[in-house]
Amino acid sequence: MLISIAAFTVMNSLVKYLQHLPAFELVFFRSIGSCVICFFLLLKQGIPILGNERKLLLSRGLFGVTSMFLFFAVVKLIPFGSAVSLRYISPIFAGILAIFILKERITTLQWGCFLMAFIGVLLIKGVDARISLLGLALILTSALFSGMVYIIIRKIGKRDHPLVVVNYFMFIATCVGAFFSIFNWQSPVGTEWILLLSLGIFGFVGQLFMTKAYQIASIGTVAPMKYLEAVFALLVGWIWFGEGYTFLSLIGIFLVIGGMLLNVWVKHRN
Repeated sequence: MLISIAAFTVMNSLVKYLQHLPAFELVFFRSIGSCVICFFLLLKQGIPILGNERKLLLSRGLFGVTSMFLFFAVVKLIPFGSAVSLRYISPIFAGILAIFILKERITTLQWGCFLMAFIGVLLIKGVDARISLLGLALILTSALFSGMVYIIIRKIGKRDHPLVVVNYFMFIATCVGAFFSIFNWQSPVGTEWILLLSLGIFGFVGQLFMTKAYQIASIGTVAPMKYLEAVFALLVGWIWFGEGYTFLSLIGIFLVIGGMLLNVWVKHRN
């Protein structure tokens, strides 16, 4: 999970840096590199490409590319650190969906954690004029689809190799990104080609190790570490992109992160 966090932080930072390019174009370049790497690794290891849980794998790909596109689109609209932090309320959606799909129970303490994170969202939106209603709606929708992805990966479990899970996601994302890029293509210039191609490498490493972590360890063990990415995003936004944050904005962000961390702790303890 720590390897995954480092890779995703670099990838998301490059997406923010390349925000002048169309979102679907970023989706295409982020996906095609990972897709090629996955394909060759599957062939080399002799792993069946189509997998076992094909309907779930297809759903994981579709929900994943939707969440990715919305996130890539929203980093153009709101500060980088806020975008990453707000996306991590996805466990709220995953927890609610788990009630109906996985038949899991949400305790009173967990609902309290969800409320804490939601208050953080309201505080971030209320005090930061840079976060529009459209930007907030897009990032929350991205978090919703990300929550669906967690549920599907959990249902797939160990019945499919992590490479198969990642390959479905990347193949579908490549196809979707390529199709919609036809209508809004903007040619990269100079070193932008290198940065775009590196998205796929960092994205592949992050996706593979995250999937592997969730498959082999309990969510209570690995999920708390994922929130380090939000902290790194704040630092990157401040140092690289010159994004300032008011004290109340930081309180809101840490309410979101803290609420989700407490939720993981409560669930793990139960």
